[in-house]
Amino acid sequence: MASNKINRRNFIGKTSAGLAGITIVPRHVIAKSGEVAPSDKLTIANIGCGTEGIRQMGDHLKNPKIQVVSVCDPNKYSTNYLDWSPHSIRNAIRETLNEPNWGEYITGVPGGRDLMQDFVERYYAKHKPSGKYKGCSSYEDFRELLEKEKDVDAIKIMTPDHLHATIAIAGMKAGKHVITHKPIANRMSEARLTIDMARKTNVKTHLLAWRGRPEYKLIRSWIEDGVIGDLTEIHNWSYRPVWKQWTKLPTETPPVPVGFNWDLWLGPVPDRPYHPNYTHNVFRGWFEFGGGSVADMGHYSLFPLFAEFGITKSPVSAKAFGTTTREADNNVFKWVDNKVAFPASCLVKLKFPAQSSLPAFDLYWYDGGMKPFPPKELEEDGRDIPNEGMMFVGTKGKILAGFRGEDPAIIPGSKMRAYAGSKTVPDQEPQEDNIWVDPILKNEPCPGNFPKAETVTETINLAGVAIRSGEQLEYDAQSMKITNNQEADTYLHREYRKGWELTI
Repeated sequence: MASNKINRRNFIGKTSAGLAGITIVPRHVIAKSGEVAPSDKLTIANIGCGTEGIRQMGDHLKNPKIQVVSVCDPNKYSTNYLDWSPHSIRNAIRETLNEPNWGEYITGVPGGRDLMQDFVERYYAKHKPSGKYKGCSSYEDFRELLEKEKDVDAIKIMTPDHLHATIAIAGMKAGKHVITHKPIANRMSEARLTIDMARKTNVKTHLLAWRGRPEYKLIRSWIEDGVIGDLTEIHNWSYRPVWKQWTKLPTETPPVPVGFNWDLWLGPVPDRPYHPNYTHNVFRGWFEFGGGSVADMGHYSLFPLFAEFGITKSPVSAKAFGTTTREADNNVFKWVDNKVAFPASCLVKLKFPAQSSLPAFDLYWYDGGMKPFPPKELEEDGRDIPNEGMMFVGTKGKILAGFRGEDPAIIPGSKMRAYAGSKTVPDQEPQEDNIWVDPILKNEPCPGNFPKAETVTETINLAGVAIRSGEQLEYDAQSMKITNNQEADTYLHREYRKGWELTI
């Protein structure tokens, strides 16, 4: 953008007082019916052009209140991404563009900033009388984007976890609203900095894992009605991970692919050789780059639960167990001391203090195929425990639900049938995928704003530290310190590469 170009929002803000006596007719009034004027749209820059970034882009392009004006990724273009199916990315682009033959010659799973830029411009071109459009800039480095794209309202962060806090804080310092994929950060200290920055700047923020879950309202009403007595435990289990899990750092040093900026991808993480086992949708399993299955899925189930149940005080302790591994060395099986990656499966127990409306309780997280044994209430019904789910345990009974609280039921079935209270999930307005757009346009808090996510963020980061440590940990949330284990306390922080330190 030319340096002397006037930012339209700054212009409007600085001149509104002088125009107080003049009637301004909004563009959307004089535009054709139903069309949103360019000046009324939310301009966003998408940072992170991998599989999930591309998968979600279709909803943004179809939303008349959004204008995607810039994309950014250290990867220019490649077809070596990993995904849940061989053609889901290709098919998502085909559906959005209404081009059934798009990408027919592509082999592999595509991604990168060139692909995302073409996707955006191709879609917008289809809605121009000329059939042409060139209005989406592309950057390798998010810092250059923030420096040059002055007219961007909000950034959407779809990068690996280790970059979330760095980009979010940079965006907020530049005055941008911030929407981010989970987690807010994969280090406790970075998450606190990011949330503090959101409070300090008062920009709008939104954690994409947020989703209103009316089922939790029903479950809470049952608990308040005394159906299970006093709540003592919450169990939550997922079959994740769905990516390959490693136990040691790779020893090979393949060349960095052409068009891929490994230095930028590393960001704040200390230098290490490039390896494809770190990138393109497998980052979640590494302590440095991801948050494991609990960060991948726990936000979806626990964020709305904490909000509905008023869980605002962080855990006071944590303990975890994980899969162990052996490997043969000169015909002898030896223990693999995994210090670099999350285990293939784990069990975490977090102790919570009493909340404003709840007694002290324990939260149990399971993944990788681990889950509770069927309680006697399910055995009475002749049922097994599902592959994913949530269970509330009280002094007088239990409630079983889906992973995110879906289809809740008092167990056993005889107790559910005998219950005289409401059994109906409360109605809820349909939720758009882009539920953060209207609040930002109306200058209102987003439903999944960062301060609202503070307790669940601390909980999930503490769970990650417990998995990494394997020891019983005592946690003081006020001082953000693990009080009984000095080594584990260091896991709350990151060792920064020079020049990437975080401050607010």
